[in-house]
Amino acid sequence: AKGEAGSMHLEPDVGFDPGEWDILETEDHYKSRWRSIRILYLTMFLSSVGFSIVIMSIWPYLQKIDQTADASFLGWVIASFSLGQMVASPVFGLWSNYRPRKEPLIISLSISVAANCLYAYVHVPASHNKYYMLVARGLVGFGAASTDEVQVLQGNIDQVAVVATNIVFFVILFIFALFETIVTPLTMDMYAWTREQAVLYDGIILAALGVEALIIFMGIKLLSKKIGERAILLGGFIVVWVGFFILLPWGNHFPKIQWEDLHNTSIPNTTFGEIIITLWKSPKEDHNEGPTGCPIGQAWCFYTPMIHLAQFLTSAVLIGIGYPSCNVMSYTLYSKILGPKPQGVYMGWLTASGSAARILGPVFISQVYTSWGPRWAFSLVCGIVMLTIILLGVVYRRLVAFSVRHGRIQE
Repeated sequence: AKGEAGSMHLEPDVGFDPGEWDILETEDHYKSRWRSIRILYLTMFLSSVGFSIVIMSIWPYLQKIDQTADASFLGWVIASFSLGQMVASPVFGLWSNYRPRKEPLIISLSISVAANCLYAYVHVPASHNKYYMLVARGLVGFGAASTDEVQVLQGNIDQVAVVATNIVFFVILFIFALFETIVTPLTMDMYAWTREQAVLYDGIILAALGVEALIIFMGIKLLSKKIGERAILLGGFIVVWVGFFILLPWGNHFPKIQWEDLHNTSIPNTTFGEIIITLWKSPKEDHNEGPTGCPIGQAWCFYTPMIHLAQFLTSAVLIGIGYPSCNVMSYTLYSKILGPKPQGVYMGWLTASGSAARILGPVFISQVYTSWGPRWAFSLVCGIVMLTIILLGVVYRRLVAFSVRHGRIQE
């Protein structure tokens, strides 16, 4: 159908079945579309910056406002963001289908502002502060829901490849969600960092990983032309596996225990010199920071070797290489597998799997880490990554572009 000048129109694409269409657009529409895309890029960037700032301070903030909160509850607080986002996304999506899109956008932004104000003042109530934080983070996620319109997608797509890619994407976000969740508690337990030190040092580490990811993103396009997206995806998972394997505790050095939490009847063995140093330092220390080290409530602290700082940094670098490689390649492969037709529904599935990963990852790692320690936690993560590598090996030949599968171009 020929459209009027300056308007978008549709024509059948010869060689495709009748359900397939190419969308033709004018120069004005093209420029307008890219303006919108750049605005989305900026919005996503600012949203990610805000999320990164908050994620590093949640654990120290939670400990400060409510002494009854432990690392397992931290997982629920972090997961509540993605849970709120997953619940709200279809609501706002349906809303935007029947009403002007600015309406759900304004409402979602208003909810975000109100939720962040609540988060800033969760320390005010006299009790149950951790539950106020849980609600605040859930509302922040609710307000951050996407308002993308869902479109209909038809057949001729390799469903096995689609499902496999969704599983792979779930594991990718699951891994990074649990890593960013456990970084602060882990470093505070292993290196006896104070809350302020943990927020500062872990923030620097994640900022460095962000710079590393930018370098990976810039170089990955050239590399994919030489070895292909599938190889990079598989290689990225192998690098991530090595990173978590290095993170396993080894040796005979143990973390410092929070002896300050013990009753007076359980005084640790200390030398006279240590007592004098402690008394000399005590007037200068900020007692609001609380005791440092591995909490005595975590039984594994007494028998699990510490993770040395060099181990942790090496692991962070490797995960910082593997995660962005897997993330961008999974998106690229998924889009190519779906082909040139509208991808709204299938992209919705991918978003849902990512939200589920960001819910389950923090809950999983906080529960396992608190109960059994880093050795069990990171061993299980290594097992999950290894199973994903095996899955990629099984479906490797099916992860090809729609046009390649249907013989339109050579791979």
